[in-house]
Amino acid sequence: YSPVHIPTATDEETKEFLRMRDDHKLALKKVKQQILAFCLRHNYRYDGNSHWTAAHLKWLKALTPEALYKEILDEYLLTYQTLSDKIERLDKRIEELATQDESVKKLCCFIGVKTHTALSVLVEVGDFKRFASAQHFASYLGLVPGEDSSGDDQNRLGITKAGNRHVRLLLTEASQCYARGQVGFK
Repeated sequence: YSPVHIPTATDEETKEFLRMRDDHKLALKKVKQQILAFCLRHNYRYDGNSHWTAAHLKWLKALTPEALYKEILDEYLLTYQTLSDKIERLDKRIEELATQDESVKKLCCFIGVKTHTALSVLVEVGDFKRFASAQHFASYLGLVPGEDSSGDDQNRLGITKAGNRHVRLLLTEASQCYARGQVGFK
């Protein structure tokens, strides 16, 4: 038998809250893409270094398209602002939820792991003690390589992706900080 973790009602609620926040983050990403596509279609080109900075937002608000295009851009910017404010509010609530669990602070000691990632991993995985080794945990996440072998013929494949997609994504993104990080950062 394999040990399983039965989540508590609080874990389920927290998991749903975190997933809701991620959904809003995806919606914000889509609105940003729509605004940039609108500007590109109407030949508004930003000369600054990067998008979504204070200078870029000031530039977007200063644009004066004609007729209905102005209303369209204003609606896009209003949606952007609403989602940005909502995500900021949700992030504050996530910080409050994280203070209830001491394990979040322990996971945040790793480079690339912030409160959102740590809390998500904890509520998705549950009890880490049920995994006998790192290999078992990697299998749970779907990070083990696949294999299509028959007799002497061995064909190695990519990762199986059979496990928890959300945790796999969070930990993969967090691990990329090790490659880009600075010595002595944390």
